[in-house]
Amino acid sequence: MPLVTTKEMFEKAYEGGYAIGAFNVNNMEIVQGITEAAAENNSAVILQVSKGARAYANHEYLMKLVEAAIANYPDLPIALHLDHGPDFETCKACIDGGFTSVMIDGSSLPFEENIALSKKVVDYAHAHGVVVEAELGTLAGIEDDVVVEEGNASYTKPEEVEEFVRRTGCDSLAIAIGTSHGAYKFKPGTNPELRFDVLEEVSKRLPGFPIVLHGASSVPQEFVDTINEYGGAMPGAIGVPEDQLRKAAKSAVCKINIDSDIRLAITASIRQYMAEHPDHFDPRQYLKPARQAVKDMVAHKIVNVLGSNDSI
Repeated sequence: MPLVTTKEMFEKAYEGGYAIGAFNVNNMEIVQGITEAAAENNSAVILQVSKGARAYANHEYLMKLVEAAIANYPDLPIALHLDHGPDFETCKACIDGGFTSVMIDGSSLPFEENIALSKKVVDYAHAHGVVVEAELGTLAGIEDDVVVEEGNASYTKPEEVEEFVRRTGCDSLAIAIGTSHGAYKFKPGTNPELRFDVLEEVSKRLPGFPIVLHGASSVPQEFVDTINEYGGAMPGAIGVPEDQLRKAAKSAVCKINIDSDIRLAITASIRQYMAEHPDHFDPRQYLKPARQAVKDMVAHKIVNVLGSNDSI
């Protein structure tokens, strides 16, 4: 099966009350761990590439890794998505380079400018059979080149979504309901709560339309504890509670971006392995358990958070 768009994925997810996981990739082990977990759990999957990942790994290398995954799992629906495309040129390069989905992130722009930029990307993408995710509302936190101070974050305004979707023609919409990028989403001692009232109002105004959540890593504390035990320093890393993400996945949210948990799983695994095997130096030795940690984490998300297992 060649790469697919997210259109059919989201239609099935909306009707089925689950979400598709979108996982950022930048090396072989991550691609392998994600796709192995998805295939074994019969779940469609979205492999995401950020601007930073393209700079790190090179567009061509990433495409070949994804092609290898398709060859190994020919029956697995895989979409290749640009995460947080900063401008038209980056989106165009990914569309021309074989991506089946792109995100144009104009959320930091004034409303009219966001519409103009998003529509420009939509027009080009649709002419090439590619779908587009746009964003309204701004998430706090740090993810690759996306840096938003907490004071500059803003919830999506439900009264704007209908006009935005109608005028841009986007295929899905990322909204801000209290998630944030990175591993430090909430302050210690707080009770993280997503704004389900905003999500519900957006869903009423856009019936049947797929909604996306960014910055939805749960930051598993076992990874944080392992990192800290073996020389790391990540005090106060707190993510979105998984029960809230599962609740969101049962509504209009058809795509959930999990942006930090993979990195935490890999880092925790490698730190522990190197501490327990100080004489080992072959990357294959410590990357093998790291790959397994990614696979286990993604499988857990598919089954217990996204609910997308056995959906294909």
